[in-house]
Amino acid sequence: MIIIKSPREIAIMKEAGRLVAKVFEMVGPMIKPGVSTYEINEAAEKIIYDAGGSCPCKGYYGYPAGTCVSVNDTLIHGIPSKKIIVQEGDIVSLDVVACLKGYCADATRTFLVGAGKENVKRLMEVCRQAFFAGIKQAKPGQRVGDISAAIQQHVESAGYQVARNFAGHGIGKNMHEEPSVPNYGTPGTGPLLQVGMALAVEPMILEGQAQTRVLEDGWTVKSKDGKLTCHYENTIIIAEGGCEIITLTEGEKKING
Repeated sequence: MIIIKSPREIAIMKEAGRLVAKVFEMVGPMIKPGVSTYEINEAAEKIIYDAGGSCPCKGYYGYPAGTCVSVNDTLIHGIPSKKIIVQEGDIVSLDVVACLKGYCADATRTFLVGAGKENVKRLMEVCRQAFFAGIKQAKPGQRVGDISAAIQQHVESAGYQVARNFAGHGIGKNMHEEPSVPNYGTPGTGPLLQVGMALAVEPMILEGQAQTRVLEDGWTVKSKDGKLTCHYENTIIIAEGGCEIITLTEGEKKING
């Protein structure tokens, strides 16, 4: 069942969204060579807990950390570790879900460590642009498949692949709610978008083949061919005439209007 949020619920979700954005603002600058993914997660968790929030990822089906920190060929669900040390030229995806006053917000940013090569920068920019291509379709009267198809078209036209085994989702009191929001699909299909729906839209793209593999830890998802991956996500609210992104940082709001 798709849950339509009330104005009161949306207001609380926006608070959670601002907390997620604060994590990116404060933790992003520390993602440099020599830092471990464990330290990145610890810093993110502290910000959330200090604000009175909680990390619904922690303990979710046994997941051991409050965030996911995924490096290079790890697409999603990278378990923070003292053994994984960030290196110059890496790309690091930080997936953050914060729950505040009983409601969640979810977003991911991929950070480039150091200068980076042009092919890496292009991968990251295509992933980010795919999100915005998708949400142009996120308005009342459209369907989830319109978002999915727009993301797929943008990614594949740039020569990359979308992950097909994982998808965005509804969000609210729970981290994962209906509907599923795949990164591929057919326009005009899927659930109808209505005012008050809350969605986590999250392009997950691969530089090489679309196939992925899951490590023995049961969580870490890597590209099967070892090539780079990228992940970009925001929580949006369907509103009259369009949608509102509730997890942008102040700097991102200026860039994206």
